[in-house]
Amino acid sequence: MRLSATTGLAVTALLRNKMRSALTTLGIVIGVAAVVMMQAMGEGATAYVGEAISGLGSNMLLVTPGARARTFGGAPIGVPLFTAGDFDAIQHQAHDISQMSAVNARVLQVIAGSNNRTTNVGGVTPGYFAIRQWGVTRGRLPSLEDDRQAAPVCVIGQTVATSLFPDQDPLGKEIRAHTMTCRVIGVLEAKGATFGADRDDLLLMPYSTFSRRIVGGDRIAYIFASAASSDQLDDAKAEITAILHHRRHIQPGEIDDFNVLDPREIQSVLFTVTGVLTLLLAGVAAISLAVGGIGIMNIMLVSVTERTREIGVRLAVGARGGDILVQFLVEATTLSVLGGVIGVAAGLAGAYGIAHLIRVPYVLPGLAVPLAFGVSALVGVAFGVVPARKAARLNPLAALRYE
Repeated sequence: MRLSATTGLAVTALLRNKMRSALTTLGIVIGVAAVVMMQAMGEGATAYVGEAISGLGSNMLLVTPGARARTFGGAPIGVPLFTAGDFDAIQHQAHDISQMSAVNARVLQVIAGSNNRTTNVGGVTPGYFAIRQWGVTRGRLPSLEDDRQAAPVCVIGQTVATSLFPDQDPLGKEIRAHTMTCRVIGVLEAKGATFGADRDDLLLMPYSTFSRRIVGGDRIAYIFASAASSDQLDDAKAEITAILHHRRHIQPGEIDDFNVLDPREIQSVLFTVTGVLTLLLAGVAAISLAVGGIGIMNIMLVSVTERTREIGVRLAVGARGGDILVQFLVEATTLSVLGGVIGVAAGLAGAYGIAHLIRVPYVLPGLAVPLAFGVSALVGVAFGVVPARKAARLNPLAALRYE
């Protein structure tokens, strides 16, 4: 019997029990959709991490006080902050550094007229904006002269601008932060949120102004630096480390009381984490494919039992066992392939919706789509073999007498 005729018989048999066929296919749909969604979300998370790290700055290095184990916390109690001498030494002796900035920050309440907001208030030197590749949409950035004179000026993020000056231009307006008042000279470009933190919720002023008027000391909490090129990042790290070893009297073999953070390290760790989680979730989702395959086998075995007499008639009028085998394999494969097509579409649609909901990039999982579809087809063949062989091996006379 030709394959086209066998396929026609198989499709007719499936349409005879539409509800049962649809429910059987549903298991494959869920499995394929879950695999595609997990892969798409995993690749989207990876892209999000890459964008977030690259958005930190150009070839940026972050020098913080404290040992590496404490990198992600604040400055540990008892560990000395950096001095102006440390900053100057790095600036003049590290030849692979192109830009540097001293940074200090506190969370303070800022007030403008009747509006107030608790935000991140920081003091930075002009190099900070070059390192972070951060400009203004209105006004200007603090200059070197502003820093030298400890001028009471500041720039604000879009969130602060909207909150404190909802219906007016903030340029030239005054904001009170802690015990000082500063004049707004610029509004920073919007950066959006990274890892759940709003990067536009901040106020920045010259480092000398912050140190004298808010902190009351010249100690530096963090040092931002930018390597001259991405190829010089490792050399720049080595130079900073050597200079601080000498400045902070750290002997060979002693634990550093500072840390030079390379965003590539954070990126590598986060990529590893997202990759492992994606594989684990995809593995869990793949289990539902196996469950769907078992459902196909179960329904096909029931179908063989229900259609025993029909099979006997076909065998009696000349059909071969191979024809019966192919028919039931086609039925099982049709169910799984149909489920694969619907599952891929549902998975892509679901990934698109979730990506927009949680605001991560939507990335098409190139390899996952054909792989999930191929596996769904193989599931139909693999789990359809047993029922098909059972049908093909029926004794015609016994099948005809079956009630």
